[in-house]
Amino acid sequence: MSPLPPAASTDAARVEIDLGDRAYDILIGRGLLDEAAAWRGLPRADCAVIVTNPTVASLYAGALRSALANHYRRILVVELPDGEAHKDWQTLNLIFDRLLAEGCDRKTVLFALGGGVVGDITGFAAAAYMRGVPFVQVPTTLLAQVDSSVGGKTAINHPRGKNMIGAFHQPRLVVCDLATLDSLPAREISAGLAEIIKYGPIADATFLDWIEDHIDALRACDAAALLHAVRRSCEIKAAVVAADEREADVRAILNFGHTFGHAIEAGLGYGLWLHGEAVGCGMVMAADLSARLGLVPFAFVERLRALCARAGLPVRAPRLGGAQQWLDLMRLDKKAEGGEIRFVVIESVGKAALRPAPEALVRETLAANCD
Repeated sequence: MSPLPPAASTDAARVEIDLGDRAYDILIGRGLLDEAAAWRGLPRADCAVIVTNPTVASLYAGALRSALANHYRRILVVELPDGEAHKDWQTLNLIFDRLLAEGCDRKTVLFALGGGVVGDITGFAAAAYMRGVPFVQVPTTLLAQVDSSVGGKTAINHPRGKNMIGAFHQPRLVVCDLATLDSLPAREISAGLAEIIKYGPIADATFLDWIEDHIDALRACDAAALLHAVRRSCEIKAAVVAADEREADVRAILNFGHTFGHAIEAGLGYGLWLHGEAVGCGMVMAADLSARLGLVPFAFVERLRALCARAGLPVRAPRLGGAQQWLDLMRLDKKAEGGEIRFVVIESVGKAALRPAPEALVRETLAANCD
């Protein structure tokens, strides 16, 4: 087993998203909710609104309120129904209803306290309310800490497609308190590991080696391993976002596994599989397609399949009614152009690209990977 890098410890880390005058920091460490220094430089306003769900509110809303008490005169809490099935217009309007009822002005700061669903829907509310108010991400799941809280993508789902309605709206700060991961069930940890694993094949072969060596420590929530994995994931995503904020080109590689994964989520019904579970299975399928395109050996597919299985992720996909249903769902993917499905494929370990694939090869991948 390769050793942890010397800098990986339980100390806090800081990663900057370099977007010029909209740059912001990602803070990573244990106990940050209670650390006054983590909350310096917040946007000034009369009112802060914490958007969360009942489960997370019972655990962490009190600590966040205390942290914000010296910064804002009014602190409101909006609790949304929990789960991907509620990432919709009706739930989004619960935020707007409260903001309007309380007379919240355009300086009001929203705080997204929760996982990816809370983060995405709060960010979208912040982008739309009065044409844009500031918000802060306080992710409490592993998946949100390494992916959805970073980069400014905000959205809600449509019954026909995941994250199809949204906006780019960057947060002012991201605070990843690793202590919040202690309350997560094992299934949620595994879902988050899918997004960590993703960064190896698309950008950093050495990181993929490290993940393979430390997957058991990560599943056990070892503090040093988690800090290194979250920090390295955020470093890679920060670099990609800084190079292509609005996904005109290179940022699409962050969607490795997501074309297949989003089809699973939409086809089964949102919430049956966790997003990370769908992405984990989708990465295996995307690797298989990469091999069928002649880009990587099939040995890499089995390597990735084995790693995802060790992470506790599903590696066989549901049939969703057959290959045509898969293709119809994937044509609704945001990366599709003119009805042509485009996939993030692995050209070599640590290098990814976005490209179309012959339908015959896609059907071969579906036949080989669906139960």
